Amino acid sequence: MAGVQDLSRRRRPSRMFMVASDLKLQDHLEGTIRLRRGNICQEQQETGRSRGEHLWVKVLDSDIMVKIDKHFLMEVPGDLSGLLEPVSDPECRHRLLSNPKDLHGLAVCPIGSPLWVRTGYPGELAEAELRYRGPLTRGSSAVLFGVQLKGSAVGRGVSNGSYRGHQHFLCPEASALFLPADQIMLRRPSRSSDEHNARHRDSPPRLVVSVLPRTAESAPSLSQGPGSARAPTSPPPLQVGQRVCFPLEDTIHGGEVRYCGPLPGRTSTGTHVGVLLDCPVGNWDGCYKGQKLCHIPSHLYGHLLPLSKVSPEPKSRRQPPPLQSQPVQTPKSILKPAPPPGVPGPVSPPVSGPKIALMPPQLLSAKQALKPVSPPLPKPINKPLPPVPPLSKPQTPPSPIVADQPVPSNGTQIPTSPLRSPGNRGDAEENEDTGPDSDLEVGSMVEVNDPPLFGVIRWIGRIEGIPEPVAGLELDHDLTAGTDGSYLGERHFRCPPNKGLFVKLRNCRRDSRFPAPETPVNQVERCNSIAFAEWGSERVEEHSPPLEGEEARELYQGWKRGIQGHLNSCYLDASLFSLFSCCSSVDWVLLWPTDSQTGPRSSQAQDLLRCEVVNPLRRFGYVCASKTMALRRLLEAESSDKGFTNQEKDPEEFLNKLFQLLRVEPLLKIRSMTGQPQECHLYQLFPPSIPPSSPSSPGPLSPSLSPLPLASLPASLMRVASVQDLLESSFLHAGLKFVEAPSCLPLLMPRFGKDFKMFDAILPSLSLDITDLLDDTLRQCSICQAVSEWECLQCYGDLDITPGRLKQYCQTCNTQVHSHRKRLSHAPVAVGIPGGPWPGSLHGTRQRLALFAVTCIETSHYVSFVKYGPRLTDWLFFDSMADREGGENGFNIPQVKACPELGRYLSLSEEELSRLDPASLKEPARRLLCDAYMCLYHSPELSLYK
Repeated sequence: MAGVQDLSRRRRPSRMFMVASDLKLQDHLEGTIRLRRGNICQEQQETGRSRGEHLWVKVLDSDIMVKIDKHFLMEVPGDLSGLLEPVSDPECRHRLLSNPKDLHGLAVCPIGSPLWVRTGYPGELAEAELRYRGPLTRGSSAVLFGVQLKGSAVGRGVSNGSYRGHQHFLCPEASALFLPADQIMLRRPSRSSDEHNARHRDSPPRLVVSVLPRTAESAPSLSQGPGSARAPTSPPPLQVGQRVCFPLEDTIHGGEVRYCGPLPGRTSTGTHVGVLLDCPVGNWDGCYKGQKLCHIPSHLYGHLLPLSKVSPEPKSRRQPPPLQSQPVQTPKSILKPAPPPGVPGPVSPPVSGPKIALMPPQLLSAKQALKPVSPPLPKPINKPLPPVPPLSKPQTPPSPIVADQPVPSNGTQIPTSPLRSPGNRGDAEENEDTGPDSDLEVGSMVEVNDPPLFGVIRWIGRIEGIPEPVAGLELDHDLTAGTDGSYLGERHFRCPPNKGLFVKLRNCRRDSRFPAPETPVNQVERCNSIAFAEWGSERVEEHSPPLEGEEARELYQGWKRGIQGHLNSCYLDASLFSLFSCCSSVDWVLLWPTDSQTGPRSSQAQDLLRCEVVNPLRRFGYVCASKTMALRRLLEAESSDKGFTNQEKDPEEFLNKLFQLLRVEPLLKIRSMTGQPQECHLYQLFPPSIPPSSPSSPGPLSPSLSPLPLASLPASLMRVASVQDLLESSFLHAGLKFVEAPSCLPLLMPRFGKDFKMFDAILPSLSLDITDLLDDTLRQCSICQAVSEWECLQCYGDLDITPGRLKQYCQTCNTQVHSHRKRLSHAPVAVGIPGGPWPGSLHGTRQRLALFAVTCIETSHYVSFVKYGPRLTDWLFFDSMADREGGENGFNIPQVKACPELGRYLSLSEEELSRLDPASLKEPARRLLCDAYMCLYHSPELSLYK
């Protein structure tokens, strides 16, 4: 029996303690150890441990073991330790544990309870509803509160109730937050006092239908006195990813929090904030005394400053935020303070018919009835305007509604269902910031008061004596004090009796029974926020060569693979995936040496491209859109064109700007017959102005191609051209030659707009022969294979000489060919022979480039096809926006899938492809052949030369 008791003692959970005051301890190994009040400690159970006045504990904040006197420790009840664990500020923990009653209230409050929550702005609270309480991950003991934002705070959340792929509850997108206990407080009914009633006894009566208004104006503030909720007097620490702004050299700059906390070794200096700036005006690289605090791509975009100089960035920075030395003016969206202390009183009665007492309208004037709440009132309450029955025959209901006839009001015609009239538009714009739902209009479904009354706005306008807009509502249910759409004998709209209600427009809020519309946000800033945390990708410093064959297919194939698209980024996603996913011929740009002349942006862009995009793509098969957005920001900062972060672009525009930003050598060097070599990164194919004619006598098809359906007698054959023919004709007719064989050759296909294409299909040649397109190199005669000395443009395409299209001859063959009467007018051009005359035949190897990727476009959306192995069927299809999760503020889901059927089509000749029935082309093959935009070729032998 004693053994069982010993076993139970060994298995009992470790006790948790909190440090009661700041301590300084001396340790033989650690030296001086500073403990802050509020640090959480866990008792270390050891066999035969001392039962004296000291305990061995593990400080969970710093993960160190210390021996502390019991007098400096406060034991934490077992049911509260999980609530305190996720609280990051030790002072907040101590304050919470000092009020165990409030903490117990949070631990037992039922799901669905109304709450106030902090949303990032100092002193601001927002409405929310408790939807989940517990740990977020398996094995964790930290208890967090999952809340759904309500009212004006909708759209300021980070998810739809999910955390790292696990759905804890369901709510609209961007409406959920997971918060620790110090970030929430219970929302209790407000109280009114007899003193308050006596003070305003002469004020006009109002219809009180709620005990707690749900507008933002009635929310208590954290910065108030004892009447408000217990909360820390200092502003809460900023969270990583939060948008902030601060003054610097008489200018307000904005950025994103990357670090918030004390500096290493200088805890006495307080909290400091590391900011990733929007503009290159910084001087901090993310390190402090050799210790890296956060990742900053470039020191020009980093800034470290005290917390007191930083303020959260408001939603709309119409005016610069106030300096620290000036009084901070609360924006209109921030909630007003709680009622002052010392005003006790009974709770307002609930809504019921007998409780709604109205003074006779004969005792009031319209101006008094609609007079705004006087400033001394401790708390505004959503009170509708006093209803006034019709002047004549008040006991009889009004006549039936005539919906088709407009009723004159003040000498003007009012439509039945008007929007904001031109006369009221200016007034509405003046007061657009007076409430959380300033975009309300006629026809909006709204609610007022708490408990809410639901209805539809039927009229918006001005009433004499009221300095702000008034809304006329048609309620869902009858109200004893309701009207029929008239006020003081003047009709503003028509509705059934006892369903009309007039309230101030700012007291209306959207109907909470229906999902709120997603709040428009800046998608560029959102891409760098915490909203993309669940879709993030890692940084990889080590160089990662591309995988090939089955390894590449297993790495990339599936959903959430490739590069995630965001905000018109498909041009960039398809280009980067084509260049780097399965080919290393352009890897030299990632290792191009930088010097002082290249500038900080070049090295920053190279580091970002290598470590944030290419290496993670090859290592994990996925890159988050936030990484490519950082690259787009650099491109936009480097270029005079400010549309790289949010507008549609073309791949050639992106690649040109990227290579210019990296300051690397051009990929191509091309020389005309009479000019100097020209350098470029891409080449646009310009075929002859006369389109190719359809083959007159197509030959028989190969038996191996029988699975592909062929049109027996097509009415008109498809106009088909191969990339090999397009390149040769483009170079010959323009008189161009390659100065050197390129390691990578991007070719832009000819297109004449979306409504007309020069070719019905373009066949990407699997192998591109550029031997005869090289300048200053030995070439073979088209007839006898000797060294060619002449080239004839007029003989191009003459099938009577040789099957090939390029025509170049030795001296003997040139004389024989051009002695024919139909070629007497030809003017062959002499070709230079490097090293002088070359006797005998030439038996050299041909210079060929291999196709490794094709970028296609359809309806302004770019996708890519990539060859991942040596087999003809080794093709992958990539779409960065194949699917989407969520609405406007959702996320694109990239997809990569195998397309082995492309090999059959790419093995066809031009004649065979032209005879195919266009209706037989399935989706992947149709996009590849009919929508090709850019074909990428490379030379594996030359890929390391750069």
